[in-house]
Parts: sequence; C-alpha cells; structure tokens
Amino acid sequence: MAKISKLSGVAGLACFLGGGALAQDLLTPPEITDALQFAEPRLQNGAVNAVFQKAIDEKQIPGAVSVAFDGEMLVHASALGDRDLATQSPAELDTIFRAYSMTKPVTAVAMMILHEEGAWSPDDPVTKFIPELEGLEVVERIGADGTPVLTDAARPPTIEELLTHTAGFSYGFADTYVDRRYQEADLFDAAGADDFVSRLASLPLAYQPGTEWRYSVAMDVQGVLIERMSGMSLGDFMQARIFGPLGMEDTGFSVPEGKRDRLATLYAYEDGLVPAQGGTFGSDVFEEPGFASGGAGLLTTAIDYSRFARMLLSDGALDGVRILAPQSVGAIMQNHLPPEILEGGFGIGIHRIGPGYGFGYNGVVVTDPEEAGVPLGEGSYLWDGAAATFFWVDPENDVVFVAMLQRFLTDDFPPLQREAQAMVQRFFGGGEED
Repeated sequence: MAKISKLSGVAGLACFLGGGALAQDLLTPPEITDALQFAEPRLQNGAVNAVFQKAIDEKQIPGAVSVAFDGEMLVHASALGDRDLATQSPAELDTIFRAYSMTKPVTAVAMMILHEEGAWSPDDPVTKFIPELEGLEVVERIGADGTPVLTDAARPPTIEELLTHTAGFSYGFADTYVDRRYQEADLFDAAGADDFVSRLASLPLAYQPGTEWRYSVAMDVQGVLIERMSGMSLGDFMQARIFGPLGMEDTGFSVPEGKRDRLATLYAYEDGLVPAQGGTFGSDVFEEPGFASGGAGLLTTAIDYSRFARMLLSDGALDGVRILAPQSVGAIMQNHLPPEILEGGFGIGIHRIGPGYGFGYNGVVVTDPEEAGVPLGEGSYLWDGAAATFFWVDPENDVVFVAMLQRFLTDDFPPLQREAQAMVQRFFGGGEED
C-alpha cells in the first residue's frame, strides 16, 4: 500500500476525506496511484457515504466500499462498516467481493474481443459453436392437467440473442415448469463447460428465441463460446486479455491463499444480517471452479472493477492499453432490443426494460433518462449483482461509479443503488457542488 501523492494541497485532502470514514486513512492500492492525476474533488465522501452509512447504522448491510471517477480523476473512495461482522474486521478499499452478475459486462467485453478477431457475428446461431444445442424444444403452454406442451424451436438462438437475454433460456429462479427443470439440472454444479452444455441441452426453452426478454444463463453460454472460440479456459482468457492488461490484480474466479483474509463475508437478511449458507451463492471461492460462470463467477475489488468501468468510459482503452476498439464499446453500450420487447414489461429487480431503458450487451442502457425515470445521463451503461454490488458508466457526465455491499438482495432491500445514483448526479449532472 502507498500513500496518495498527488492531491491539491491540504484543502483538497480535507475535501477528499469528507465524511472521514476511509478505513485505511490516506492509503490506496499502489497499482492505481501512479496512473491517476488527483485534483481537488467536487464530490465529497460525506455526500455519498451518508447513503450507505444510514443502511449500516440500521444493520441493513455490513459495510460498503465505493469509488467514483470524474474522467481520469478519482473523486471519491470510501470504505465503511465491516467486511466481517463477527470479527469486526473493517471494510477496506482492497476488500475482495463476490461480483456475481457484475461478471456479465466483463463477459461481454471478452466476447467483443473475439468479435474483433472475426470469431463470430451477431447473427451466427449458437449451434455453430455448440452443436449440442441443436433441436431444442420450447414450452408452448402448460396443459390443463399441468403437463407441458412442447414444440420445436423455430430456429436456434443467435449469439446476439445470448448477449441480450432474448435467446429463450431461463435461470431457475421462478416457480415455473421451465425453472423447476433448471433447478433439477443443477447447471452450476457442472464439472466443466461440456458438462454444463450437456445439462442445458436437456432443458426446454422458455419461449421462442427473439420474442421475449428473460434473465437467464445466456452469459454462461457465452463463457462456453469464449472457451471454444479461443481454446483457453474462461479464466485464462479474461486474465490474459482483460485483467492483466488493465492491472486488475485482485480479480478472478477464485481467491488465492495470500488474499483470503481480504474476502468480505457474504450475508443474507433474516430478521437481521446472518452469514449466507450453502447453495450456488455460498459455494467455495478458494478453489478454481470446475465450471467458470461467465454470468456470476468473478470476485473482485471496487478499485479493480473501476478500472474495467473506466476502460469502457474511455472507449476501450485505459492508461495507454487498448482492450477494445471504440466501435466495440459502442456496441456493448447501445440498446439492441426492438420496440415490441421494450414495450413488453420485462425485467429483473430494479431493472425494468421499457422505453428509455433498454438493454445493450450484457447490461442495461439508458437511452432517455426522463422517459426511463432514472437519475443518470443518456447513454449510461449499468448492471448489478445478487450480493448488492452495482456500477454505472455515464459517458454524458464522464462519470464511473462502483459500489460493493455484500448482502443478498431481497424485495425489501433499501433502494441504495437509486439513492447513490441520485446523489452522484447532483454533482455531475449540472446540479450543485458539495
């Protein structure tokens, strides 16, 4: 760890600390110190910290690590509360979190790297690379006796439909015939990509490809595609082409032994915060997985993930290292859903697909903030994770924000993501400065 060396004097330092809750005082991981130009920030820690501190005080979340950039300037970095409540170990800027579905945008970038190399086209059928998915059936309806009526898929899903959650797959979260089949198949217990595909091939599609939007294992199928197109494991490909070049030293599909004391404990809420138990979400993160989930498998830090997000903000490059061409980033961060799907009332969690709030590649795109009713700039790209991690990239206001909280989302989870968006927008959307 090294001290911040580029601050604009004592006044700038005081403004940077704001609410005074930085767990490591003036420390920031050395891998980002030399790459940043620090200036007196406009966004005080205290302004954003208030959003998270209230939830910590009310024992809704154990802690919160958040980072914000105004272009190349780090304007907010804060660690509040604890990474483990039992030991009262404080959250720190280098605390490692389970990213869960914030893995999905990283998988989109991996896919677009291969697209630039000519490996695939949006209209390619998935079966071009995964022939095991030939001949999929679709649940047309459930009969009066509860028996599913199946029909042949009109065509195989395309790769673009994988990237936009319109391929026909599901996740197993709901109490429907298809989702119960997913639960029985236990996809994420697969020994590897081939085993995952074999299990998936036995399941029917929930709808005809291209006709609906449904949160699904589509990004995990992308992970299989990446492995088959590149000839590398998903983890090795991401390390070689994304994490290594971007200096994301604490990101991967497992936590090495020397970093395990930095891992945040995962919590659920059952009349209070309790350590989460068992299941896919409670699986071992200290060993490399048999099947690396392109939809939910990564562990990372807020600072590491901010480097990834800043690369997107900077049209595919960071600190002189180019990951993607600008047009590839543009493809990720633009809406690909047709009007009939935008108007269909689809969505997951707070992300309700609709006019002004569409879907790019593996993440939401804000096309009209007023119509969508969100406090972000036009063109913002965002997503979150099951354990209350979230980020957004706002090109209109030149802002990146990352927050990691580590408690499973529930229907009564406080609206911290929207509150943080509104607070940050005050400073970068033409509102008053702190």
